[in-house]
Amino acid sequence: MAQKCVNWGNGFGTRWMGLNVPWGIFGIHGTNKPYSIGSYASHGCIRMFNRQVEELYPLVPWGTTVRIVNNGKMFSPNLKPVKIKKGMSGQRVVYVQSRLKELGIVMDRADGRYGNMTELAVKYYQVWHDLPATGEMDEATYRAMGMIP
Repeated sequence: MAQKCVNWGNGFGTRWMGLNVPWGIFGIHGTNKPYSIGSYASHGCIRMFNRQVEELYPLVPWGTTVRIVNNGKMFSPNLKPVKIKKGMSGQRVVYVQSRLKELGIVMDRADGRYGNMTELAVKYYQVWHDLPATGEMDEATYRAMGMIP
């Protein structure tokens, strides 16, 4: 949890809990449009009814790690194998970093930044699985990591 505040701005309801995401501003928050709960009205935030986010707010300390998973996995089952490499950032990088950790390759936390450690971890995985050691995520590496069928 990167920040917490009451009445962060218009449309965000009565509480805002900001997530530390390097590629944008996202948070867990209430809404002044309760009819939008459960729809794809957000651009990445988690919307809650104001009364529910007011209950959650005091229970979540500043600095809490938030992981959003689907059936225990950090990556989407509909993941498209887009090439990613050092210098890039985003949710897809988080998916790769989380999967590397699941596979036992220890590195820094999954922060969404494809830096030196992520490149090294991908190269290590590629060498370990007889793939070309480019340090870049390509279709063969996604497949070998079990991220695509």
